[in-house]
Amino acid sequence: MTSYAQLRRGDMHIAYTPAAMEARPSDEDLMLRFSGGDAAAFDALYARHRGGVFRYLLRQCRNQAAAEELFQDIWVSLVQARSRYRVEAKFTTYLYTLAHNRLMDHFRRGKGLELVSLDREGDDAFEIPSSPTAQPERIAQSRQQARRLMELVAALPAAQREVFLMHEEGGLNLEQIAAATGANREAVKSRLRYALAKLRDGMKDHL
Repeated sequence: MTSYAQLRRGDMHIAYTPAAMEARPSDEDLMLRFSGGDAAAFDALYARHRGGVFRYLLRQCRNQAAAEELFQDIWVSLVQARSRYRVEAKFTTYLYTLAHNRLMDHFRRGKGLELVSLDREGDDAFEIPSSPTAQPERIAQSRQQARRLMELVAALPAAQREVFLMHEEGGLNLEQIAAATGANREAVKSRLRYALAKLRDGMKDHL
């Protein structure tokens, strides 16, 4: 099955040389540098994770305005907590725990849901970059596949959708998702397995 990440990337490929990877600071290092007053470190963290966090929020609450409000709140909370930050887990676990908790607060306040149109202008979560030499037919097919996949993701039960999005958007493993959501590892594993099975089944006629 073509992966969720591949469909969002399209035909773009990024080559990382060993030297470039060694020079790339970890999220944890960046957060510690930001805690020490390095504003550029925050900019780097934001650039790395803003897309994944926003898509996670948007696909979970399915309300553009609410997702934008939650998104801003999460990053403000991160800034405010910088002096208390300690490396006790991966930064992505810390970040998605913040996101999960803000989302649960949103749901507890009884906010309504508004389905996001798949044809919404400016929703670049569905835009698939392509190489200059890609064939128009291939580009159209990739976009149709991405659209179908997003429909299937939206139709998943909330708990399965959250685990899937944390895994794909945040790159979290089972233990990290369990820590972020407060669920046990076996529950997370089961939810992810069911989500992937439903997505594979739904994509059979589109690959």
